[in-house]
Amino acid sequence: MSDQDQSGPDRSGPDRSGHDHDEDPPPGPPRGALAALLLVIVLAGAFMFVMHRLNQAGQLQDCIASGRTNCAPIDTQRR
Repeated sequence: MSDQDQSGPDRSGPDRSGHDHDEDPPPGPPRGALAALLLVIVLAGAFMFVMHRLNQAGQLQDCIASGRTNCAPIDTQRR
C-alpha cells in the first residue's frame, strides 16, 4: 500500500481551483479594531468627565460641611 491510500488525498497543496488550503485569507480592513479603540477613547473621556464633576461636588460638600457660606460662586452680573 502507498502512503496516499492510508491517509487519504494530500490536502496541503492546491486543489482543483488552484487555491492553496494552507494559506490564510487576506486580512480585511481593521474596522473592528478601530471601533473598539474609539469606544475605549469615548469611555475614557466620559470617565474623566464624571470624575471631575464628582470631585467638584465633593469639594463643595466639604466647604459647606465646614460651615462656610461663600462656597459656590454666584454670578451677579446681568446680561
